[in-house]
Amino acid sequence: MKTEELLLKIREQKPLVHHITNWVTIYDCAQAIRSIGALPVMAHAEEEAAEMTGISSALVLNIGTLTTPLLKSMHLSAKRANEKGIPVVLDAVGAGATPMRSEAVKDLLDNSKIDVLKGNAGEISSIAGLQAEVRGVESGTIQGDPRSAAKELAKKLGNTIVITGKEDFVCNQEKAYAVKAGHEMMGKVVGTGCMAASIIGAFCAVEKDYAFASAAALAVYGKAGEKAAAKTKRPMEFKHCLMDELNEIDGKGTTMEGVIVATD
Repeated sequence: MKTEELLLKIREQKPLVHHITNWVTIYDCAQAIRSIGALPVMAHAEEEAAEMTGISSALVLNIGTLTTPLLKSMHLSAKRANEKGIPVVLDAVGAGATPMRSEAVKDLLDNSKIDVLKGNAGEISSIAGLQAEVRGVESGTIQGDPRSAAKELAKKLGNTIVITGKEDFVCNQEKAYAVKAGHEMMGKVVGTGCMAASIIGAFCAVEKDYAFASAAALAVYGKAGEKAAAKTKRPMEFKHCLMDELNEIDGKGTTMEGVIVATD
């Protein structure tokens, strides 16, 4: 299936994507997937989180503003998602920066099936056991090769691993993709990483090949970022343009050729 076909499926099916996510970026995540045609819902309370997951097509977890009650809701929702057989995307924001975050990710991975694990190079390397510096939510020095570590982690967990960066990398135990799209302006706006996880959730809601779905999501997102950056270099104006471009992108007037590249 092509990237454009997945985008069309999202707009036709309008999957409901449940988030237990970062309070800093919660609005941006909701608007980003609404712009591509999916439906967002954010139900954090443990009294309803699993129930909301039960009527959703995907679950996105984000530990950016982690608290103990929030983590409990994540476990309840992940369990319900696994029972229902819908994809679970975990954005491991700041994993490796503090023991609480690292332990929360390990706990979720040990007790739930996480279909897509996303992070920057430092976060994924830390989860994989490499020595990696994570400064808040930014990646620092890494001892080793993050992509090789991601491949080994995918084999160990039996899932899809996503490393976001200047060139995104997606792999599972069988294949790997480099995604060559995006613009440096995306790194100057708070929340673009969180929005990427949300969009991955929407694509996984309509495609069971989670590795390709993740790559396709990042391709569409990156291309929208390029189109927004062509209009402005002012960060807040860029964010508004990014939402508009996500709404307007259709894969017909925007070439996707060469954006997703199969790699070793």
